[in-house]
Amino acid sequence: MDELGKTLLVLARNAIAARLGEAPRPTTDLPALHQPGASFVTLTLHGQLRGCIGSLEAWRPLGRDVEENACSAAFRDPRFTPLSAGEWPLVRVEISLLTAPQAMSFASEADALAQLRPGTDGVILSAGGHRATFLPQVWEQLPEPAAFLRHLKEKAGLPARYWGPDVRLERYQVRKWKEETA
Repeated sequence: MDELGKTLLVLARNAIAARLGEAPRPTTDLPALHQPGASFVTLTLHGQLRGCIGSLEAWRPLGRDVEENACSAAFRDPRFTPLSAGEWPLVRVEISLLTAPQAMSFASEADALAQLRPGTDGVILSAGGHRATFLPQVWEQLPEPAAFLRHLKEKAGLPARYWGPDVRLERYQVRKWKEETA
């Protein structure tokens, strides 16, 4: 694992640990931490999702983005109760560093599906005031593009079969780092 990945994982872990009253581990100050960056922090417990929050666009320094998203994933993901001190030692942290989203151009849903690259693309779907994203890692659970897009529509609060002229898709890629053990 490279130095950036190691440092981002420690920053995320330190941010959550501080909220739980634990002492921080030492980190390395890297120039990349002070540049704008967009990240997602994913927490798993016993291999199951325990929280995932992130930024789709780089608008604050990467180090701060990771710290804020780590705390949000641990304590403010609306799908879960706040992380407890008892769970914390068993949680595994994953950081995804996003590239800038690129708008996709397509003539139909079939055309859009044909352009998706399973395992490579993260996708942002916007339509009718609704918006949602799936990180590229979601392809591991939904490897078929049509199922991936159906679930993404549902995540956005749209019917699974919805398609209309207001549908906008953007794609991005990630560099990711995951703790081997918590």
